[in-house]
This record gives sequence, C-alpha cells and structure tokens, in this order.
Amino acid sequence: MKLPPFASTELSRRKFAALTARTLLGVGLLPKLCSNVAFGASLTPKPSAGGSAKNVIYLYMDGGMSHIDSWDPKQGETAGPTKTIKTSADGVLLAEYLPKTAQQMHHGTVIRSLTSTQGAHEQGNYYMHTSYELRGTISHPAMGSWLSHFQGPGNPMLPGSVYIGNASRHPGAGFFPPAQSPLFVNNPENGLKNIEPQKGVQPELHQARMALASLLDQDFTARFPQRNVAAYTEAYDGASKMMRSSELVAFDLTREKQALRDAYGKSPFGQGCLLARRLVEAGIRFVEVSLHGWDTHTANFVGTPDLCDQLDRGLATLLDDLHLRGLLKDTLVVVATEFGRSPKINVNVGRDHYPKAFSAALFGGGIQNGAAFGATDKTGAEIISDKVLIPDLNATIGYALGLPLQEVVLSPSGRPFTVAHKGTPLTQLFA
Repeated sequence: MKLPPFASTELSRRKFAALTARTLLGVGLLPKLCSNVAFGASLTPKPSAGGSAKNVIYLYMDGGMSHIDSWDPKQGETAGPTKTIKTSADGVLLAEYLPKTAQQMHHGTVIRSLTSTQGAHEQGNYYMHTSYELRGTISHPAMGSWLSHFQGPGNPMLPGSVYIGNASRHPGAGFFPPAQSPLFVNNPENGLKNIEPQKGVQPELHQARMALASLLDQDFTARFPQRNVAAYTEAYDGASKMMRSSELVAFDLTREKQALRDAYGKSPFGQGCLLARRLVEAGIRFVEVSLHGWDTHTANFVGTPDLCDQLDRGLATLLDDLHLRGLLKDTLVVVATEFGRSPKINVNVGRDHYPKAFSAALFGGGIQNGAAFGATDKTGAEIISDKVLIPDLNATIGYALGLPLQEVVLSPSGRPFTVAHKGTPLTQLFA
C-alpha cells in the first residue's frame, strides 16, 4: 500500500506517525517517543567492569543547591544563620537543615570538592547530566540512556529509565533512539496518563489496528531502511506492549500504606522518591527525581530551609526504605545539582551562582559508608583537596553500574563519544 504523499518527508512522516498512533491505537504518544534521533553504534564491544550497583535513583536539585547550607557547612560570616549538626557518620558534619539525612549518613559519602566550568543553569544542567558541554550541533545522552544502550532494560515490559518532575532542560536520549529516552512522569501521584486504550477498543481490535499501521508503513520502511526509521516502529511497539502490561501497577502510589507516604513527605518530590523506589523494585534501573527552586539569589535562608526539608524527608525515608527492603546495596542513590552557591551573602540575603566549588552525595550501591571525600577551605570558596570534575562524578556512576567507560560509541554522524567524556571514576569511594 502506498503512503500518502505528505508522508514522504521526515517532518511529515513524524506528523503522520503521531496521527496514526492517536487515531488507530487510541493512545497519545508517550513523551520523547517521536524525537528525531538515531541509534549510536559501538566501535568495539567490551565486557562491563566496575561496581556492583544494579540501579540508580538520581535526585537532581534543579537551580543550584547551596553546598554551604547543606553538605559542606561552615562557620562564621560565610555560614550566615546556618548551624552545623553531627551525623551518624563519625566526623562528618552537615547543615542543620538536613537532620533526618544526618541520621542516614552511615550509608554513604559526601563529595565536597566538585567543580564545574558551567555557571549558567541550562549549560550547567546539561553538563551535569551528560559530561559534555552544550552544543547546537548534537544532543548527548544522559546516563539512563547510556545504561539502556549498554545493558538494555531491566524489565522488558517497562521503560529503561524514568524522569519524575517537570523539567524543560533534560537532554533525554541524545543521539540514541527514542526507545532509550526516559519516560517522563510530571506528577508522581497521577501515575501514567494517556496510556489506556480508548473505551470499547478490545484487544482484537487493537491488534487489527496495529496490523493496519504496519501495512501503512511498509512502503515507507522499504524506501528508507535506515536504523532511525526502524526506531519509530520499535517505539510504537514498546508503547503498545506497555499499554497491555500488568507491570504498570508499579506507577500506582495508592498501593502504598498512608503512613509510609506521609513519611516521604507530601510534596511532589517526596512522593517522587517513593515512586522511584517502587519503580526500581519493578525493574526500572534508572529513575531521576527533580526538586526545583534552588536558585536562591534572594532570601536564601528562607528558601533553602524549606527546600532542604523536602529533600531531607524524601531522601532519608528513601534510604531507610531501600535498606529495610534489602535494595540499598544494589541501588546507588545520587544527590546532584548543576553548581553551588556563593560563599558571599549578597545584598538580597541570597547566594549567587558558584560553579567553582560545590558538593554531591552518594549512598548505597557499593559506596563507602560514612565518609566525606575532598574538601574546600574555611569559606567554601576554594577546593583544597581531591578536586572532582563533572565527568569524574558521572564516570563514578557509570563505574558503579559496570558500564564500559572507555568504549567508544559513534553518533549517527560518525562522531566518537564515551559514557562520561573520559572522566576518571573515583574508585576509592567504593567499599
């Protein structure tokens, strides 16, 4: 069967595919499934090596979290009103705004010597997620897509990775195919939207419509046998399979006891952390949860305590929950942000962008327990030991997952890339 003339161009092809999915399948396309990307190709496959983590829960503090008011507290004028508290890890101190996390510090390591070359939000966010600087000529994959590329999905009935939040800057799968994009969940309490078949569409009718869609595609796929064309079909097949899967119950938070839901915190972030735990239990290996609002140029000591409270409830309960279920040893929990905040408190009682020195934290997944790595000076302005570059942090995550960090992958245009842009993993952080 011939395709309509308007389907002969790539842009029209995408419009036609989207229309087909809506009208024939009775379901809206999942986010990112129709992006114009293609497969990457590995030059020389190599065996995985490294850490023992099977999953990652990546908690991203969007906007630039103040390291001085959280992971790397100071004394004197730099600290402002922020006080320091002891933790369950001997000698590791945190800011007073993270009291629950302080009681879980024996499960992980704080990295206090991160540095970035990117001091703007979009560029810093992209760099943190991909290890590459933002360029107009190519889109690089985030870590969840690298994991999917090398190791495939943990549960073939569900997506390989999930993003929980409402970010507009997430790089997604980059140059990898749509099937390796994260599934975007805006509100964790609403579960998945636009995933059920239309009322009255029985399985037999659904299959007939899928067969008709395949028939309509035959001429086009024969004329354009490129791998990125095949990726569209794979994306639709994956969406259709997920529609019929009983595994979708993993997205339903109402299955959890109310007391546990309350412990995580009632904020979207807290409920997102709970959903992340459910998803890794179901076999989704990379889940990111974002917490927005850390751009505290004004009223830092009003906004930061509230944000830290949401992080503290969600993170501490997540760590305890994973530990009690025996999942923490296999799950690396990462807390990251695009840059820190300035040691100097500005005239608006806020802190400005500060990529020169800031912090991250790693828990579980084979990470050393109860430690602090690297250090800044007494004001938090200068790194004085064990400087960690952004690619090094991402290489550490890749190492924990056993990804082949040195393996070169070619983009569709033939350009070579590696998981963390030649970053060096911090192997000394592993127990």
